Amino acid sequence: MFSRVLIANRGEIALRVIRACREMGIEPIAVYSEADRGAPYLDLAEEAVCIGPGAPAESYLNIARIIAAAEVTNADAIHPGYGFLAENAHFAEVCRDCKIEFIGPSPEAMALLGDKVSCKQMARKAKVPIFPGSDGEIEEEAEAIEVAAKIGYPVIVKAAAGGGGRGMRIAHNEASLRAGLKSAKQEAVAAFGNGAVFIEKFLEKARHVEVQTIGDRHGSAIHLYERDCSVQRRHQKLIEEAPGPHIDPKKRDEVCKSAARLIKNAEYSGAATVEFLMDEKQNFYMLEVNTRVQVEHPVTELITGVDIVREMINVSAGEPLSYRQRDIKPRGHAIECRINAEDPEFNFAPSAGTVKTWQPPGGLGVRMDTHVVTGYRVPPNYDSMIAKLLVHGDDRDHAIARMKRALAEFKVGPIKTTIGLHSELMNDAGFAKGGVDIHYLERLLKK
Repeated sequence: MFSRVLIANRGEIALRVIRACREMGIEPIAVYSEADRGAPYLDLAEEAVCIGPGAPAESYLNIARIIAAAEVTNADAIHPGYGFLAENAHFAEVCRDCKIEFIGPSPEAMALLGDKVSCKQMARKAKVPIFPGSDGEIEEEAEAIEVAAKIGYPVIVKAAAGGGGRGMRIAHNEASLRAGLKSAKQEAVAAFGNGAVFIEKFLEKARHVEVQTIGDRHGSAIHLYERDCSVQRRHQKLIEEAPGPHIDPKKRDEVCKSAARLIKNAEYSGAATVEFLMDEKQNFYMLEVNTRVQVEHPVTELITGVDIVREMINVSAGEPLSYRQRDIKPRGHAIECRINAEDPEFNFAPSAGTVKTWQPPGGLGVRMDTHVVTGYRVPPNYDSMIAKLLVHGDDRDHAIARMKRALAEFKVGPIKTTIGLHSELMNDAGFAKGGVDIHYLERLLKK
C-alpha cells in the first residue's frame, strides 16, 4: 500500500481524498494555487505545497509543477480527483515514467475509453448498445451531411475528446448541421486541443442514466448500479439520484451488466462511469465513459455502502476488488443536489466572494461534502460548485422529503447559491413523479 498520496486537485474532492487516505493510514499531500492559499481543508493534509498562481493553466493543470510537488514530498502515488488532469492520458503516462503511481486507469485504457470515437468502437465489440451515427471522426462537411441523411434528423455533433457540453451542437436540418459542425470543431480545439468530432442520432426526449463501475488489475469488473442525472442545465448536472426512478428491473439489469462488460473488455482498472441516454421506451444507448471518479459518486456510496475512493486506491496499489458482484445489494434511495455559487435569478451568473453565513443542515440520513466554512472566500478562478448535499431515505418519497427539510435548513450568504432552485425542484410535481428528461429543467426555467 502507498505511504504518501498527493492529491492533484482542490476543494471538496481534495478533502474527500484526504479523508479516505487518513482512514487508510496513508499520509495525504495537498497542493494549492495562490487563489486557494489559506483554505481550511489544507490544514488536514500532512503537507501542502503551493504550485502556482490562481489560473488553472499555471497550477492545477501544470503537469511539471504537480510532478515536482510529488517528488519533493516523496509521494508514491497521485490521486487526480475529477476535472483538471483526471482524464489526461499524457499526465497518467508522465506519472508512470516518473515511477509515481497514478490512482486511476492505465494511460492506454484511459485513451481508449476517454476518446468517444474509440470508445464507441470498443462498445460495439462488447455488444453495448450505441447510437446510430458516424463510425469515426467526421472530417468533411459532405460526409456529415451524408451520415445525417442516413440516420435522420435531428442529429448531434460531438467532440471526440472532453465533455461538459463543450464541442456539442444539435442540428435539425442541413443548414444547422453545416454551421454546427464548424462551431463544434472550433470549440473543441479551444477547450480540449483536439478538434475531432463525430455525429450521432439525437433523442428529443431522453433520460441520462449512468452506471458506476470499478475494475481491478486482475481482470475483474463490477457495477454498483445506476444513477439518474437527468436534471441538467446546459449539459451540466444539478441533481443526481440512485436508483433511477421507474426503471424496469430487466432494463436495469441489462444496462448495468453492459457497463461492467465494457469495462472488463477494456481491461480497465479503477473507477469509471459508463453514461447512457435512455428513451421513453427505456431503450438505452451508450453516451461516453468517464475514466475517473465522478462528482456524484457519493450517491452510489449511500445506496451500496461501498467507499469508491478507498476502492480506487486499493486497486491502484495492485489489490483485487474487495467486492464481488453478488456482494452489491443496493438499499433505499439517495439524492444529491449540487450547490453552486451562482445566481439563478441572473442567468446563473457566478457569485464569488466571502461566505459570512454558513449554516449547513444535518440529521439522520444527511451527508454534506464540502470544503466551505464560515469566512471562506469563494475564488472566481474555478468551477462554481461549493457543496454537495446528499440524503438517503427508505424510498424515493422519503428521500425527497428529507432533501426538502435539509435544503430548508441550509443558510448561506451573502453570496448567491442554487439552494432556492433545488427547493423549487423538490416541490415540483414533474420531478416528484420521476418523469424528468435532460431538457426538463430548461423548459421549466423558461416558464
